[in-house]
This record gives sequence, structure tokens and C-alpha cells, in this order.
Amino acid sequence: MIDQLFEFVENHPLLVSAFLVVLLAWLAFEAKRGGASGVSTTETTSLINREDGVVIDIRESSEFKAGHIAGAKNIPQSRLKERLPQIEKYKDTPIIVVCKQGQSAGAAVTELSQAGFTRVYKLKGGMAQWQADSLPVVRR
Repeated sequence: MIDQLFEFVENHPLLVSAFLVVLLAWLAFEAKRGGASGVSTTETTSLINREDGVVIDIRESSEFKAGHIAGAKNIPQSRLKERLPQIEKYKDTPIIVVCKQGQSAGAAVTELSQAGFTRVYKLKGGMAQWQADSLPVVRR
């Protein structure tokens, strides 16, 4: 198997180079969107319990009602900019942005950071990871 991989690399250097360039560009893009400021579920619970961190769930209302982190505020990503005044009082408080899989939260982290929020993080893996770690979920 490894021999075939090396043979492929030798026979297709341009294709392999193009793949590596695309991979590095994607990794850089994710880091810029907030991927580097992600926190684990353990770090999230610590921020909530020790520093009164605020959880902002950017999923749509129907997904939020199906299950969310206790005390989370539901602000769908599409309405984040218009609802910033509601969370202005948390500018210096740790804010953990939660989405479904942890992928779209990066854009919200960037938006909140640009709006002057100083401690904004995304939950790595989103609600999927939270539930996979068997952490409590509120349903209503």
C-alpha cells in the first residue's frame, strides 16, 4: 500500500503539489476564521463555571429547541449582527460560540471579535461534540 502511494507521488507530482497547496490554503483559512481559538468541551465547562462564560448558540431556533447547552442564548448566525446590542454587556466576558458541528462558528467568532468582544471562542466540534461527550442538554 505504501509502495503504491510513493509510486503515485512519483508519477503525479503536479497533482500531489496541487493537493498540498489546497490543503494548506484550507488550513490557513480555517485558522483565520477562528479555528485557532477553539475550546474543548472541558475548557467550555470551565469557562462557564469559573468565569461566568456566556454560550451563544448560532443554530436556528428549531435546532436550538431540540437540544442546547443550559443557559445558552440562541442568536441565529443570520441575525447575529442585528442582535449584537443584546449581548453588549458581555464584551469582556468569555463567550463560547456553538454551532452544529463546530465549522460555522468560526465566522461568528470573527464577527464578534471585530465588534469589540475581547474573549470569544468557538466550541470545537459544536453541539455534536458536546452530546458525544455525554454532557447535559436542555430541551424545550
